[in-house]
Amino acid sequence: MPAKAIALIATVDTKEAEARFLQDFITSHGWQAPVLDVSTRHPHSYPAAYPREEICRRGGVEYKDLGTLRRDAMMATMGRGAAAVLQELYERGELAGVLGIGGNQGTAIAALAMRALPIGLPKMIVSTVASGNVRPYIEYKDIIMMFSVADLLGGPNTVSRTILSNAAGAVMGMAAYGQPLQAGTQPVIAVTALGNTDPAVTAARGHLVELGYEVIAFHASGACGSAMEELIEAGVINGVLDLTPHELIGEVHGDDIYTPLRPRLEAASRRGIPQVVSLGGLDYFCFGPADSIPPRFRGRQTHYHNPYNTNVRATAAELTRVGEVMAAKLNAARGPVAVLVPLKGWSENGRVGGPLYDPRADAALVAALEANLAPRIKLMKIEAHINDPVFATSAAAVMHQLMEVSC
Repeated sequence: MPAKAIALIATVDTKEAEARFLQDFITSHGWQAPVLDVSTRHPHSYPAAYPREEICRRGGVEYKDLGTLRRDAMMATMGRGAAAVLQELYERGELAGVLGIGGNQGTAIAALAMRALPIGLPKMIVSTVASGNVRPYIEYKDIIMMFSVADLLGGPNTVSRTILSNAAGAVMGMAAYGQPLQAGTQPVIAVTALGNTDPAVTAARGHLVELGYEVIAFHASGACGSAMEELIEAGVINGVLDLTPHELIGEVHGDDIYTPLRPRLEAASRRGIPQVVSLGGLDYFCFGPADSIPPRFRGRQTHYHNPYNTNVRATAAELTRVGEVMAAKLNAARGPVAVLVPLKGWSENGRVGGPLYDPRADAALVAALEANLAPRIKLMKIEAHINDPVFATSAAAVMHQLMEVSC
């Protein structure tokens, strides 16, 4: 059986020497190293396993026509084409990992291609822009970004030779020794969390672990919740204790720095797995430093969480809309659903005396749920704060009940 491949993604017209170095280094360690040439500009004669003409064609455009597109569309085309090649290699069982190199253009194309692959397959990009904001590149996938330190220009040198060989060694190491993503023997429950709901999540998780479940927490940061949705789609998760669907407020209204990268509260509904949903973190918007708060949110109740994170209270009108959207998503569920409402607050800062306490606004969301949820969905009101032990106990018990019914 031939060795599996560590695929290389590079703009060969500007990174030929680096691509050759990596290909030689990886093949010298017993792996195949097919190069996906995603270059778009200068002529060259490097014999890539997947020439740019083929990559472009797989992206839906003939290479001779690529230059007629706007630059962002050119990058998207090459990203789609490279993704198609990687997916084909993966589905044939030939792909062990992926390593991309590049500046802004090469990084964008490599990231587009890698995001099409499942979570768990080793993915790394050596990039000149890795020390900046990498969220647009990574989104919610397990892509490792390594800063190139020196520019990737003129071939391997004293600095880049070390960086590139370290990156290749890391991908080969992950491919050789990493554990593939596969379910264990216990049913898996996902639970969503923020610092503001940590006591509830920790306690509920403890109860469920004692009942024999594997419980995986996902931070409601926009990326983690989106990753959870993908893992649900992939069949890795058997039930969802969505205690902290904070990301939904950003999905509905925008602006929130934790706006999800894919829709929330939908994958579990499509797959028909049990869902217990609460309202953790829906009482506020998350922003960065205080001076980054958009003008329309200023003057409201505000909690200065740390120098880089500020929470601003959501209004009754905003929460009414969130409740309507949540109800519509849950009404589409093919499996059992329960909604648990903690009547004394949905975050540590939203309890009585807290800086975000506003029971009238909270009541507006609850009223929207009551008016719009399908009769088959059980809505339970609990006379407690979300972080009170009684609420965590109740949430775990309802989750366990729905899991037993669905088995």
